[in-house]
Amino acid sequence: MFNLTPTVRNLLIINVVVYLLQQVESLHLTELGSLYPLGSPFFRPWQFLTHMFMHANLLHIFSNMFGLINFGPLLEQRWGGQRFLTFWLICGIGAGALYEGVRTYEMRQLATAYEAMTREPDVANFVDFMKQVGISKEAYEPAAAALERNATDPQLRQSVIENVRQLYTEVLQSPGGGMLGASGALFGVLFAFGYLFPNTILMLLFPPIPLKAKYFVGLYALYELYSGVHRTPGDNVAHFAHIGGLVIGFLLIKIWERGRGQFY
Repeated sequence: MFNLTPTVRNLLIINVVVYLLQQVESLHLTELGSLYPLGSPFFRPWQFLTHMFMHANLLHIFSNMFGLINFGPLLEQRWGGQRFLTFWLICGIGAGALYEGVRTYEMRQLATAYEAMTREPDVANFVDFMKQVGISKEAYEPAAAALERNATDPQLRQSVIENVRQLYTEVLQSPGGGMLGASGALFGVLFAFGYLFPNTILMLLFPPIPLKAKYFVGLYALYELYSGVHRTPGDNVAHFAHIGGLVIGFLLIKIWERGRGQFY
């Protein structure tokens, strides 16, 4: 069984309890605790902290907690509970803050595309708006083809504008658009583990091969970076939050290393 250290055990319990409370619809915990973009009617300052204790489903919480109990105990044994908890929280909050910047930029891009579309509802602006929303090409292609064939039809143009306006409003007001999960904190822990124990052999689940920790972390980081830059429609994973957790973890360790005698 896993040799759980006190702080790791407490984090595990808190996350499981919060997830169970999320299932009580009347509490609206997911809506209150997830991190929403600045400007969203659902954004609250406390969400920078609370989002890292929320999870979307069983697979989501299982994967994050599995990572915590695998990589966390050795770090807590090395650092102590207080420093490990500090690291976990700073990586999670920092990842959320960095991702918030990315989401704010994306929302501004979406607003620009929306304004262009409502001002001049042609095919190019329509396609650009749909891409910004994250709609797959197969879903909007029929409407784009109709707009291209009947570019001067005022009734069609007005209908497309109304549909775009409705979609834009749904994106802004949807309570399902918040970021949630402990992945940012976990990726900080993954970096710390790969940095402090680089030659530890990990037996991966997928694929089932042994790999040194330093290579596992490096490959995982490259995958997340690629997935974030080349995001596919329907991908709801906060890849840049994962990268943010790695970056914050790296910076925090470098700061702590200045007092190397106390760090190790």
